[in-house]
Amino acid sequence: MNPRLPYLREKTAKLTASPGVYIMRKKDSSIIYIGKAKNLHNRVSSYFRENPDHTPKVAAMVSNVYDYDFIVTDSEYEALLLECSLIKQHKPKYNILLKDDKGYHYIRISDEEYPRITTEKNTKQSGKYLGPYTSGFITKEAVNEANRVFMLPTCKRRFPQDIGKSRPCLNYHIKQCMGVCRGKISAEDYRSAVGQAVEFIKSGSAQSVERMEAEMEQAAENLDFERAAMLRDRIAAVKKASEKQKIINSGVESADVIGSAEFYDGLYISVLMYREDRLFDKAVFELPLPDQDEDILGQFMMQFYYKKPDIPRNIIVDHMPSESGLLVEMLEAQAERKIKLHVPLKGRQLELLRLAKNNSAEYAALKNSRTGKEVIALEQLGQSLGLPKPPRYIEAYDISNLSSESMVAGMVVFEDGRPLKKAYKRFTVKEQELQNDYGSMREVLKRRLMHIVSGEGDEYFTRTPDLILLDGGKGHVNAVAPLLRELGLDIPLFGMVKDDKHRTRAIATGGREIQINSLRAVFDLVTRIQDEVHRYSVNFMHSRHKKKTYSSELLKVRGIGEKKAAKLFMRYKTISNLKKATTEELAAAAGVDTETAAELWNAIREM
Repeated sequence: MNPRLPYLREKTAKLTASPGVYIMRKKDSSIIYIGKAKNLHNRVSSYFRENPDHTPKVAAMVSNVYDYDFIVTDSEYEALLLECSLIKQHKPKYNILLKDDKGYHYIRISDEEYPRITTEKNTKQSGKYLGPYTSGFITKEAVNEANRVFMLPTCKRRFPQDIGKSRPCLNYHIKQCMGVCRGKISAEDYRSAVGQAVEFIKSGSAQSVERMEAEMEQAAENLDFERAAMLRDRIAAVKKASEKQKIINSGVESADVIGSAEFYDGLYISVLMYREDRLFDKAVFELPLPDQDEDILGQFMMQFYYKKPDIPRNIIVDHMPSESGLLVEMLEAQAERKIKLHVPLKGRQLELLRLAKNNSAEYAALKNSRTGKEVIALEQLGQSLGLPKPPRYIEAYDISNLSSESMVAGMVVFEDGRPLKKAYKRFTVKEQELQNDYGSMREVLKRRLMHIVSGEGDEYFTRTPDLILLDGGKGHVNAVAPLLRELGLDIPLFGMVKDDKHRTRAIATGGREIQINSLRAVFDLVTRIQDEVHRYSVNFMHSRHKKKTYSSELLKVRGIGEKKAAKLFMRYKTISNLKKATTEELAAAAGVDTETAAELWNAIREM
């Protein structure tokens, strides 16, 4: 507890109710947090009240506050601008900080007789340059696409010095290079292709196609059919490239598309910047995981756009920030025009939002050695089930039996979206004499959960899962939910519902079903989990049933009872191992005489 709280409460009691900015400081006067408030007295008082319900992040900040300053403003909007300015200046520890230390990137058109188009990190070499761009990804994508579409050479040969010295490389044969090395492309025609490629990069496919179509018609009129055919093929390549990707011809004239993906160590936000109907740049930021009630998107956008010179007319987000009105007011004041902030529900803009979220997910996946699909699946699963964060450690259960015989259960574990097979467990149902799936599921879960309560067992049995899934519907959930309450465990519990063809259909709570068919990544993950736990439990049931069948065969041998049959299976585990045993080894394992062991050996051979 902070020993300075009495002083801080006394100081705050006299604080003005005006809007403004407050500045939290440590004992050495360093700034650790800056915030804005519509009412300074109410906002600052909330930090220092008795019996607070602070989130861990806020509690950690308050414990370090020695004193605070404040600056009164005329409006909440002025407080917002001042807050953004001070955060950028001081970079306090507990504020959202955007660490974007990327360098600039350029597209170079060399000044050779046969120019090359390349990506560069500086402008030291001679030639013409496009840029600067802040995204190396976008720069590389644009150059690769232009070189491929216009069939420009990317090899290390030098032209015209190396023309005719060797055979064309593989790129020529797969139609990704015009083959300058053959000596059949004039420098003039080559420079024309480079010029078209540069225009393609600068202005997009639509204008490039219009110019090339005019050139093609002119070439046809001049009876230069070879050039007309070459331009025709080039136009087709540009159109095909545009159909396949959202880099050029994005469908939005001027927009930023902001998508996020949450993973265990942080939140990843991707901003795709579209200008003049094409993807102009991309930025990805890694932020600490937000508290449950924290408006991380609003804080991010205020820091990202403050004093930014290039604000687009449209900003596309996956949900509306809590202070969207203030944010739009700030953006419009900076841009001196109207700004539209909106959440798309369908169409092209929704596709671009998904692309932004996929970029965030891929970045998160790269940082955590996972795939983007796994990151998205866990994030969407958590959101669909109303969990505070993506479920990292998932346990799933299934009951399997043949009537009232061989009643068993299987437990599988998925960690970070992948099976963790060393944590799998098998259970034999002991308390149910007749087939009772609900009773069996409750029995198995009670035995498993007691290991969490007692802390006894291996590292996996004592670990509390982020989510428990039962292979079954609302009935299974209702059978187990009271058990969690009895044991004082707060673990999310849901059922996996199948259709009449035994395929995953939905996720069940105690009172309703949550449809997941529209969320492909979630649907695939839950289907994998359900199929895996079903396979695991059924295999265990079959192995148990086989052992019972074999055991009944052994019981036919005079002198072999259930205990001696059990000893044999405990010792040899499988029938193949039993068949390899000698009569002497069988006699020792079962504790029988030589004559009984010989009968036993004959019975095993007939299995």
